[in-house]
Amino acid sequence: MIKKKKIKEGVYLVVNPQMQKTVLINKLKQIMAKSEIAAVQIWDNFKNAENKISLINEICKVCENYKVPVLLNNNWDLLNQTEASGIHFDKIPNNFKEIKNNIPPKALLGLTCNNNLETVKWADRNNMDYISFCSIFPSSTANSCDLVDFEIIKKAREITEMPIFLAGGIKPSNMHLLKELDFEGVAVISGIMSAENPSISAENYNSEFKKIKNENFNNR
Repeated sequence: MIKKKKIKEGVYLVVNPQMQKTVLINKLKQIMAKSEIAAVQIWDNFKNAENKISLINEICKVCENYKVPVLLNNNWDLLNQTEASGIHFDKIPNNFKEIKNNIPPKALLGLTCNNNLETVKWADRNNMDYISFCSIFPSSTANSCDLVDFEIIKKAREITEMPIFLAGGIKPSNMHLLKELDFEGVAVISGIMSAENPSISAENYNSEFKKIKNENFNNR
């Protein structure tokens, strides 16, 4: 049986393929060299990308050196054509059985959940590797998500042992507001990729996350 990689704790970095390729790759190299990253997701925003497959593989090559998995947002059909490690779905796909039959058995799978615990139960039943709640705070890059009720996240933890990531409007300065929650990491796009120094920004997120985890561990 092929053993799946497990997703690590910490910062789950989302990158926008609309960003100028050289800038994107250089920022990614800086971040990887200096920060621990749980995973990289390539946002489903390929409108003007010249060569999707080439871009995905370049991102994978950078991440592979640091054993960081790369997930494609919704584009499961590209998984067999690239070096990507898995798929992140924004919602439960209607054709999930077909997808499972057409992707590698070791592919990592994640799902965005909002305020619906039935989505969490579905993810648990279908052996997703992690779930992500969006949006935790108001955010310009997660404006299609409703704000998530923290009580839903607490109930999700009672339902599943899957890693839980939190996304949307999260900054190092507001992460202390998450300390009542049991979660494995935060998903970030503009807070890191739009920063003047992305590697320092990633470290700030990591530092705040570790602080919360340590506090929660000591308070048990």
